Amino acid sequence: MSSSLINTPIKPFTASAFHNGEFVTVSDADLKGKWSVFFFYPADFTFVCPTELGDLADHYEELKARGVEVYSVSTDTHFTHKAWHDSSDTIGKIQYPMIGDPTGLITRNFEVMREDQGLADRGTFIVDPEGVIQAMEVTAEGIGRDAADLVRKIKAAQYVAANPGEVCPAKWKEGEATLAPSLDLVGKI
Repeated sequence: MSSSLINTPIKPFTASAFHNGEFVTVSDADLKGKWSVFFFYPADFTFVCPTELGDLADHYEELKARGVEVYSVSTDTHFTHKAWHDSSDTIGKIQYPMIGDPTGLITRNFEVMREDQGLADRGTFIVDPEGVIQAMEVTAEGIGRDAADLVRKIKAAQYVAANPGEVCPAKWKEGEATLAPSLDLVGKI
């Protein structure tokens, strides 16, 4: 794994996904001009994964309203995603594209492949409209993520992108004060 993928462009990909009852093709070209979240998880039909994907589904309308598309990704196929979607009430509420990555290309592009298992780590990536990674989080197998905090991070990333020269302090929430880094602030925070 490299030291960080922050501020690097995503690599080209084309993949099949299950989305709104259909199989669709998704590629890196689809990301241009809008914010995106890549939400990697180890496998369909597991334990922590459905709780995370369901939590993300509960926040999907808010994310869409902010111009953000969500892509969940595992090394399962798009066919397996459909079967899971059709058999699980929690997964059945998902409206975002569920990308199948059976070759592991996308998972490797984002450097979250567990090579010894052929499974993805729990990796979350926020990608800006230029296709550049602005935030990333990778957690261990047993640590589930929180979609509400992801939404907060997206709001901060969008704010910083729209307001050059300003930064968001710890626990920043939309509407709160930001900082404008300068010599005057050094040692005063």
